[in-house]
Amino acid sequence: QVRLVESGGGLVQPGGSLRLSCVAAGTFGSAELMGYYRQAPGKERELVAEITSGGSPNYLDSVKGRFAISRDNARNRVYLQMNSLKPEDTAVYYCNTLYIGVKYWGPGTQVTVSS
Repeated sequence: QVRLVESGGGLVQPGGSLRLSCVAAGTFGSAELMGYYRQAPGKERELVAEITSGGSPNYLDSVKGRFAISRDNARNRVYLQMNSLKPEDTAVYYCNTLYIGVKYWGPGTQVTVSS
């Protein structure tokens, strides 16, 4: 049973930074993809950033240059460093992994950007 355990998130002022991390428990070997989606109230869930097992990242256009995703394959962990945060980044952020062709989701962590 694959389980994603998330940490990080919280309340930050505009222009601030946060770091999200997620560990995939119950996996053997590296997941094909690891990343984060987010969902704001009244909006659809959207991909924020993902990274392949080989280290190739993909970003939502609105976060390029501000967010950086990385992973530690040996520890089955993914990290999302979020800088220059804006109020429109406020959402629940969900860790996601694609492992042996199956997508798994974390429970989500709230990120609120507000003064």
